[in-house]
Amino acid sequence: MKNRRTRTLQSERRMKAAMSIVLTIVCIIYCLPVVSVAVNSFKKNTYVKTDTFSLPNEESSAGFDNFIKGMTFGEYPFWKSVVFSVVITVLSTALIVLFTSMAAWYIARVDSKICRIIYYLCVFSMVVPFQMVMYTLSKTADTLKLNTPWTIPVVYLGFGAGLAIFMFVGFVKSIPLEIEEAASIDGCGPVRTFFSVVFPMLKPTMISVGILEIMWVWNDYLLPSLVLDLNKYKTIPIHIQYLKGSYGTVDLGATMALIFLSIIPVIIFYLSCQKYIIKGVAAGAVKG
Repeated sequence: MKNRRTRTLQSERRMKAAMSIVLTIVCIIYCLPVVSVAVNSFKKNTYVKTDTFSLPNEESSAGFDNFIKGMTFGEYPFWKSVVFSVVITVLSTALIVLFTSMAAWYIARVDSKICRIIYYLCVFSMVVPFQMVMYTLSKTADTLKLNTPWTIPVVYLGFGAGLAIFMFVGFVKSIPLEIEEAASIDGCGPVRTFFSVVFPMLKPTMISVGILEIMWVWNDYLLPSLVLDLNKYKTIPIHIQYLKGSYGTVDLGATMALIFLSIIPVIIFYLSCQKYIIKGVAAGAVKG
């Protein structure tokens, strides 16, 4: 009996060691592009093309010239792109978290055929490719004047609602109904019950949804390029796309520098909040 238990423990340890090695290799592979961007952002343009995977030396090092060049390139200032990206990301995430949490609460508590249809439509929207609606979306957004940084969050609300409602509905179903009934007995109406009782309890899923939406909106290139008036508004990904000199030449050093600057906030934000993603996804997808 002891020998069998010992062999079982040894096999489990070997399995864990093998999984650790495999996951470490996968992690290194995923981190290599980020490391490559960081290294090449400090190299001269010529050496980015010829010595892509080498470290900067005295000959190839450009110092912080690429960062200065990227932020001062052309007539469109980089700081405006940063402001527009922040505005779009913050407003879009706030709208998605607020409205989808309210919709999910209603769908979970009002068990009707219409609510179930709406829920399944939201889930179905998660698998619809963006390319299927991009042309009609561009025309509709232009007609409804949703082509500014202050109105495009409405478009993001439509695209981000599917995943958010799926996660919120699962978590709301895990909340005991007796808590809301007690609030109703104390005189709380539906609005006050939601914001005073339910909304604070949605914090784990709320943070998870917020993290996922921030990473999506901040890095998104296609939707702003289709909807926004690019003569007036450019987000950071679009600004990087326009780093072209005469005859369409691209300064890869400046491009790498701005890409590196753009991913730093997302990496810091993700690393500081990653534990909430697992909690929120588990709460929203398992408990429900």
